[in-house]
Amino acid sequence: MKQPARDFRVLNTVSDFTQHFGFPNPAHPLLTVIDLEKTRHLNQPTGAALRQLYIISLKKNLKGQMQYGRSSYDFNEGVLAFYAPGQLCEGNSSIDVSEISGWMLVFHPDLLGKYPLGKKITTYGFFSYQVHEALHLSDREEQALATLLSGIRLECEQSIDAFSQDVLVSQLEVLMSYANRFYHRQFLTRRPAEHDLLSGFEALLTTYFAQEDEQPLPTVQYFADTLNVSPAYLSDMLRTLTGQNTQQHIHHALIEKAKRLLMSTSLTINETAFQLGFEYPQYFSRLFKSKTGLTPAAFRFSMQ
Repeated sequence: MKQPARDFRVLNTVSDFTQHFGFPNPAHPLLTVIDLEKTRHLNQPTGAALRQLYIISLKKNLKGQMQYGRSSYDFNEGVLAFYAPGQLCEGNSSIDVSEISGWMLVFHPDLLGKYPLGKKITTYGFFSYQVHEALHLSDREEQALATLLSGIRLECEQSIDAFSQDVLVSQLEVLMSYANRFYHRQFLTRRPAEHDLLSGFEALLTTYFAQEDEQPLPTVQYFADTLNVSPAYLSDMLRTLTGQNTQQHIHHALIEKAKRLLMSTSLTINETAFQLGFEYPQYFSRLFKSKTGLTPAAFRFSMQ
């Protein structure tokens, strides 16, 4: 039976967002900074809302746990979360916000439209995590962001002039750069969790390519789903710890298995491609040559 369409409210503007949650009206049409301590008395709205906005939030002193992606976190300490436009949120009545503190930065994509940051922001992995792997901040990092946020808050409360948008976007870009630094620090210092994930990925990759039967080409999504993380998080973690993203690791393992097949079996080049999961042998040949400098046939000949 066809499921009924889900009912939710679409929040297209910063004003839509503040009205929906009962927050103060924004001083700037495209950006607002919300002091969460001043929202303790507000009741969370029921129902789902689709937010067509960028949101960065630092929430502290919540009672209970909130779900971000496939993990839940408590918020006694600084935890930073990022949301991109098009993500659906739903109120959680089990969370006690009577002592909440922190801040929320909300801005519309149009603010960045004519600037390089409008394109660059799509490359930040923390906005594409599956709502989300959270960023845990040290006290020093939290203070650095608070200082940046004070400047943004001050600017968006000024009268708008010809320089307002330039200044706001410049400040946002600095904040993004700090967030990017902190995320990569987290990959390096908040481990063993990430090193356990790396070990799990390497074991899974080895097991997959050790199979003798014909298998479909593995995807980044397959490894991310199996490891219970998002594709973006997995690639960021691998790139930080190993210098290569998930797809590069897959290609390396694939080429190593291809070499073994070419050296140890009498399979034709086409049969080798099919054994590895390629639908089109010519794609296998192109990939092999791009990674080794030789065609599969030339590699086999050189090994004889």
